[in-house]
Amino acid sequence: MPNNSKKILLLLTLVSGTLISISSNSWLGAWMGLEINLLSFIPLMSTTKNMFTTEASLKYFLIQALGSSTLMFLIIMKMITEYNPMMINTHSSIFMLIPLLLKSGVAPLHWWFPSVMEGLNWMNCSILMTIQKIAPLMLMSYLLKMTQISMVFILMSAITGAIGGFNQISIRKILAYSSINHLSWMLIALASGKNIWLIYFSIYTIMILAIILILNNFKISFINQLMSMNHNPETKIIFLSLLLSLGGLPPFLGFLPKWIMIQSMIENDMTTLSVIMILMSLITLHYYLRICYSTFLIIYTKTKWTNWLNKNQFHTTNYMLILFTTTGLILSTMLINLF
Repeated sequence: MPNNSKKILLLLTLVSGTLISISSNSWLGAWMGLEINLLSFIPLMSTTKNMFTTEASLKYFLIQALGSSTLMFLIIMKMITEYNPMMINTHSSIFMLIPLLLKSGVAPLHWWFPSVMEGLNWMNCSILMTIQKIAPLMLMSYLLKMTQISMVFILMSAITGAIGGFNQISIRKILAYSSINHLSWMLIALASGKNIWLIYFSIYTIMILAIILILNNFKISFINQLMSMNHNPETKIIFLSLLLSLGGLPPFLGFLPKWIMIQSMIENDMTTLSVIMILMSLITLHYYLRICYSTFLIIYTKTKWTNWLNKNQFHTTNYMLILFTTTGLILSTMLINLF
């Protein structure tokens, strides 16, 4: 939690904008909540410690402003067609999906997402991958149905998220492309007309926050910096478990929402799509295993001066990781009993 009063106020207005958007009973109120959310997040992105934040915040503002203005135009057109019986309202819901997909970073409208992630610190990256996706996904749940157009966006997100992370050495970009791949699973849950996407998003948020907590504590941004965790074997085991869980390996918590989605797709006669999604998820496991390579497979010598660092550096984070893990276990137990 930041100790700066301005950041606390901006975080409160950011969350309030999301709540206004998802609880509104009109599209105009939902648009207003999106704007409050955007104007609260832009000042949080700006910091003097990173030279890329200005570019990232400007790019994010332009993309979100484009999506908001397009959404506002389509909302007005939808209101006109509803009150004018002479006009035909056939594809308004499909058109309204496009700015929401742009705001979420769904492929092929994802080009801004990895570059914006690269210019942010880890706290803002966690907000961008979790809180900033709640309102667009909730609004998409009102519009999205399993049609050919939605299938194109789902397959494009799965393939782009799987292939885009190759040849990347920045962990921020790897997590960004992984988020695009996870969005394809959430879009299937949205199109199925159930609230399974809330389960998926909750578990995804827990895993992302725990991973970013470790990376932020060790000030890690690139794969070759992961050897700084060599003096903390307990942290390495937790980090490996979280990454494999994020990849959806069956014994871990991250496989539970994918298991529910695979079962739902098979019941709805979408076996081919489920096979493609599983193959793309297996490709994303390559990223996480490559991230773990520097930490787990390189021999190192533990020196005495690391003992002080081991005692003082990771004390608070251990408690936070235990909290995240316990929350995930309780959540998984409730979901298994529910389904």
